[in-house]
Amino acid sequence: MTQQDLSDEEFLDDNLIDEEFDDDAPVSAAPAWIISLAVHALLLLVMSLIVFGSMMIEEEPPIRIAAVEPPSEDKKEDPVDRKIEEVPITVDDEKIVEDPVVTDLDVPVEDISTEDPIEDTVEPKGREEAVASVEAGGPAAFMAIGTNSNAAGLKGSRTGGKKRRGLNDGGGNRASESAVNAALMWFKRHQSDNGQWDVDGYMDNCQDNPKCEPGTSHTKDQGDGDAACTAYALLCFLGSGYDHKTPGRFKDTVKKGIDWLKQNQKADGGFGNSRNYENGVCAMALCEAYAMTFDATLKEPAQRAIDKLLANQAKTEKYEYGVGWNYAAATPTRNDSSVTGWCVMALKAAKMAGLDVGDGWEGSKAWFNGAWKAANPGKDPESLGSDDKSLFPYTWNAETDEVKGSSAGRASIGALCSVFLGNRPGDGILDSLTNSIMDSQVPTSYPTNTYYMYYNTLAIFQYDGEKWDNWNAQVRDLLVDAQHGRGSGCFDGSWDYEGTKFHGHEVGRLLSTAYCCLSLEVYYRFDRINKLK
Repeated sequence: MTQQDLSDEEFLDDNLIDEEFDDDAPVSAAPAWIISLAVHALLLLVMSLIVFGSMMIEEEPPIRIAAVEPPSEDKKEDPVDRKIEEVPITVDDEKIVEDPVVTDLDVPVEDISTEDPIEDTVEPKGREEAVASVEAGGPAAFMAIGTNSNAAGLKGSRTGGKKRRGLNDGGGNRASESAVNAALMWFKRHQSDNGQWDVDGYMDNCQDNPKCEPGTSHTKDQGDGDAACTAYALLCFLGSGYDHKTPGRFKDTVKKGIDWLKQNQKADGGFGNSRNYENGVCAMALCEAYAMTFDATLKEPAQRAIDKLLANQAKTEKYEYGVGWNYAAATPTRNDSSVTGWCVMALKAAKMAGLDVGDGWEGSKAWFNGAWKAANPGKDPESLGSDDKSLFPYTWNAETDEVKGSSAGRASIGALCSVFLGNRPGDGILDSLTNSIMDSQVPTSYPTNTYYMYYNTLAIFQYDGEKWDNWNAQVRDLLVDAQHGRGSGCFDGSWDYEGTKFHGHEVGRLLSTAYCCLSLEVYYRFDRINKLK
């Protein structure tokens, strides 16, 4: 075939191909299809070299994509060993206490609240789950009853760990503390809105039934009974560690009572009809409240109450510093032991609070020694044997040494005042007075003379030893069992006054409940004098 035989289309195509390579190339003599084949072969060779070379230098991609199998319900994971290794902990400064102070009595501390609860949340007396009414806080106090120096505060022995140790060491238990708590709840329920405890109207403040009976002696028309009973109730709260400043379940109750006493204190410092009996009890309550809190607003009322007592202390030329107290005016010819006993306790509280007691303390010692010698003529304190007994008088005439009503019963007043004034076991007078108490004054049943019982419990507790063990074993459970329990309505937490044999017991249930409650608080109200040995 010649070039003329090719169609115009094929001719044009071949020329186009040739023109792509070199427009100026000479026309070869070879046929056009051979040239086209050669060109295509060359192109294929070049392309093959490019592909082959790229395969030789190919790198792994930076990210590998792995296929993840879908989860299968039948497929289970291989178990993983999760063994936990124990790491030993070593305490380098561990200390072992071989002889702990508190051994068997575990009285838990109750929660402190700033509000006074309406209902009692503590189980009744004698229950294992009963708790002590103790609070934390307050200055630690060395409150030894026989010391003459000022105390750093009165609260320490009545709260916290020191209170628990007192309970344990003295022979208290959960039942006795539960009885104290029930008594405090009874006083709370029977407090008037104005803060007082009303001798013949206290039961109207209680919402429970049946109602307690009113007191019939020293009623509000006279005023002295209400003042004394308000002070007695306050002493019960204070004795258990509750004051008007520290947040606690009875804070408001105590504050209202103290405010009532302050508002009803006379300009001369007296209370009610200004009998020294009520003055002594009220002064003691104010002084203890001040000693527990050092509330500046209490210092002046407490000091005025003490000044009133000092003004009424009998004076006589036979004794340089005076002697004791009568019911009203300062009368050296009639020193009443019952009245004087409360005045001595008030002066002691004042000394603990750091207040001024003037010559009252020295006069009280003169009264005690003079009254005892007059009631026990011919007896020499230095020659008394360990088994000897002695008496104490109801009244003593400091001018003539005449005495009336000397008895073993009044030995309770003498014994406690002896301790307050600084005597110790081994002193002939104190030993002989406590011998008389143990011989004839240990209660065997309730009702008993709660007045003597109160004095005796405080005195024998201070004396300690076998006498206290015997006394406590009898009196503690006797009081716990005699207290009215739950289900008795208005009576719950109180002790009956009828048959208590004290000549002023007609004041009523307020008085009998106070004496019994204070007796069960003996374990921590005051440090024992034997701690000073």
